[in-house]
Amino acid sequence: MPAFDLPPADLERHRPDITEPADFDAFWKSTLGEAAGAGDVLVSAEPVDNGLRLTETWDVTFRGFAGDPVRGWFSRPAGVREPLPAVVEFAGYGRGRGLPHERLTWVNAGYAHLLMDNRGQGDQYGCGGDTPDPHAVAPGGPGPVARGLLDPHDLHHRRLITDAVRAVDAVRALPGVDPSRVAAVGNSQGGGVALAVAGLVPDLAAVLATAPFLCGIRRALDLTDASPYGEITAYLAVHRGAEEAVHRTLSYVEGISFVRRAQAPAHFGVGLRDTVCPPSGAYAAFNRYAELTGGQEEKVLHAYPFNGHEGGDAVHVRRQLGWLRAVLGA
Repeated sequence: MPAFDLPPADLERHRPDITEPADFDAFWKSTLGEAAGAGDVLVSAEPVDNGLRLTETWDVTFRGFAGDPVRGWFSRPAGVREPLPAVVEFAGYGRGRGLPHERLTWVNAGYAHLLMDNRGQGDQYGCGGDTPDPHAVAPGGPGPVARGLLDPHDLHHRRLITDAVRAVDAVRALPGVDPSRVAAVGNSQGGGVALAVAGLVPDLAAVLATAPFLCGIRRALDLTDASPYGEITAYLAVHRGAEEAVHRTLSYVEGISFVRRAQAPAHFGVGLRDTVCPPSGAYAAFNRYAELTGGQEEKVLHAYPFNGHEGGDAVHVRRQLGWLRAVLGA
């Protein structure tokens, strides 16, 4: 697929205006406060046999949105007891936590690693998930991104982002973690969620986001029919006249609004031929990152002109490893 978004020079200057709700901060303060009031974040952490000799893994359950139980895999290098910096990883759209031996990069690099399950997802690819979404009853399309589109309080990604913030609290409560050195990491939906966490957790140590979803949402809906954005346009194709309500709802999970409030050092990756999450969204988030908090000098973006949604793939992961090691002093 040839490049279809803005030319590279325009992407580097792309700082779109957004329609930010006046109660954006109050909305998220209330949402996170309700989740925190549901009780201690950590419910259980049970050791599991992962079939590996060099990695120890625990099956973790923590309280997410509304106190709902959310599952995750917590792994550490075997035999290491001193507190380690931690990476909290968020999976892509339609994917669950899978099996504990699937994601070993970060633990092999010497980090404690928590992979959060995606509530109500996990059925599209990978090895499944274990976290239901008991609130998925609001009007919307069949896919998670279209659930609750008419009211921000009902929106699926309100719950998912709340889970992600609570995942940071959970990893800090687990043994052998240095709570001052926690990074949020993700690709695609996971990248968008990681950026939301960066805007909602003021003492996050770092964020790494590749091909982030939910950034520059209005423009993305005009550019692509690929899923997940295509699920929103498919909903609007049936529910004619719902555009205003849908755009208002989505404005509460717009990544640009989150990143304006972030202050952690940030590492971005983007493929310039990405038709799933158009590159203008990643650039918009990068260019407006930390503009309200003054941390803009601590950010870097790697662009891959001939790649799509896979971005730089393993080459980019190698860059992530080197960058995070420098930032966290690990």
